[in-house]
Amino acid sequence: MNNHLSQTGFTLIEVLVALVIASVALLACMRALGVAAHGSQAMQHRSLALVAAENRLVELYLQRAFPAAGRSNSPCPQGRLPFSCEQIVQNTAHASFRQVTIRVLLPDGPMLAELHGLLSPLP
Repeated sequence: MNNHLSQTGFTLIEVLVALVIASVALLACMRALGVAAHGSQAMQHRSLALVAAENRLVELYLQRAFPAAGRSNSPCPQGRLPFSCEQIVQNTAHASFRQVTIRVLLPDGPMLAELHGLLSPLP
């Protein structure tokens, strides 16, 4: 009789190496999905912040406001995001114009949007 039967298959070491490789690949995919989700949320916040800045600047245009030079803060929420709008008004070389800068921030967060415009009381 032939006692030396040839056996085919994977050894335990080969199976463990394959599992480690698959695990590393899955962890890399999970990391990529997390980064993509965070990037998408950050882009959404920046887009809404820009809308808030545009809204504030258009309000000033429509009111024909000509505020004095200085700095002020006011809430300007968009959806569930509690944005704060910082309005900076500066005099220009021409007395009939003022430069306005609107910055939008989250509480205790970085500046998400900045918009510049000119205001004039002239019709």
